[in-house]
Amino acid sequence: MEAVTVSSNTAPDGAASDRVMRAKIAAHTRWARADPDETSRAARRRIEARFLAEADPAGALSLSERVRRAEHLKKAYFTSLARKSARVRREGKQ
Repeated sequence: MEAVTVSSNTAPDGAASDRVMRAKIAAHTRWARADPDETSRAARRRIEARFLAEADPAGALSLSERVRRAEHLKKAYFTSLARKSARVRREGKQ
């Protein structure tokens, strides 16, 4: 398989769709060569730590209660992102 190079140059008409296609090619090539679990492990640990810290900044709660609250904070955060995304998509269709 040959290497895929994604250029940052912009072209006039059709540039956006061409950039999207090049980005898709690069992404698929990258994920064909890497283990997604291993690649995202550090990021998953950081986000879990963020919500655990937010759930219990003083560290006074039991681990099970801290984890329970962190899960709800995480669900609220990602639901909020989904809501914002849906709103932007709706506004784009108008």
